[in-house]
Amino acid sequence: MMNIKEVTLMTGITASTLRYYETEGLLPFVKRDDNGKRLYDQEDLEWVHFVTALRLTGMPIVQIQKYVRLFHEGDETIAERKKMMLEHKGEIEKKISELYRNLDKINYKLALYDVLEAQINNTDIKI
Repeated sequence: MMNIKEVTLMTGITASTLRYYETEGLLPFVKRDDNGKRLYDQEDLEWVHFVTALRLTGMPIVQIQKYVRLFHEGDETIAERKKMMLEHKGEIEKKISELYRNLDKINYKLALYDVLEAQINNTDIKI
């Protein structure tokens, strides 16, 4: 078992964020010791990493809460949870595609600057 400080050191997530995630129902299994201090086990740590991945990829908290509720309902919700993940995956892939298109535009502009600098400095462009 780990305390909240150990989890923050392992994950880089602040204690206030961990407490917030728990309050919002995103970390469903965090236990407490006799003094009321949070105790995290490996399963909790996996949930922390999973929730963090969902948040960093843009999933709203409301959607994560829905996922956790479905998880608690058991195996009969596997298809619905899978559908949620597939939809989120599609949104991520769309964002990645947009980022690559925009990166191409930036790279094109940088190549133009290389040409302009070479012309100004009267030097050859090295490829």
